[in-house]
Amino acid sequence: MGRFETTRWSVVIRARGEPADARLALETLCRAYRPPVLAFVRSRGYAADVAEDLVQAFFARFLERAWHSSADPARGRFRSFLLTAVKRFLIDADAEAAALKRGGGYRFESLDDSESSCPAGGETPEHAFERAWAHAVLDSALARLRDEAEHAGKLPLFERLREFLVEPPDESDYASVAEALHLRRNTLAVAVHRLRQRLRELVREELLETISNPADLDEELRMLRGAMGAGS
Repeated sequence: MGRFETTRWSVVIRARGEPADARLALETLCRAYRPPVLAFVRSRGYAADVAEDLVQAFFARFLERAWHSSADPARGRFRSFLLTAVKRFLIDADAEAAALKRGGGYRFESLDDSESSCPAGGETPEHAFERAWAHAVLDSALARLRDEAEHAGKLPLFERLREFLVEPPDESDYASVAEALHLRRNTLAVAVHRLRQRLRELVREELLETISNPADLDEELRMLRGAMGAGS
């Protein structure tokens, strides 16, 4: 329980007065999970440059107006809170842009309604957000795993095995890499197994940083597996 109490999102939702540690924790979360917000906005049909402007404005407003202060600690999932916040932001942004247009100002234009409501391939904006969220979690965990390998003096091995950590390798791939590294095939398989096990631990740690209730972890893991197209 001690570690849970110091996770970034838990610090943030308990800190209503914006102390420095909560602000830093929130900024770190926002930087890490910017890609899902951008994916959601792009999937709503906004052009790339407009989407970038909207995302920048969203996070600036999110931080400046301390939107996190309204988070419910009983349902403190940063993923859900961030998605709700960006949906509300886009509604307000479109309303503001429409008012500016009536007054001769500029409007953030999206594509036609059919494309914004269901992008190519049938993926909804919510699914695009979840898929990008899952990749952001995995990327953060992989970056931490790479740092650990570097500190242990095993970075070259990690770089050669990285491609095997998310997708199961083919036997031919194992054989060629084992030969290149002058390792027995079984030795290589053990190294991959250990790295994959550690990666799963780091993914769990990354998700714990985004929830206020540890009971939500299983649901977040299910979402991540579903978004990545994994099995159970």
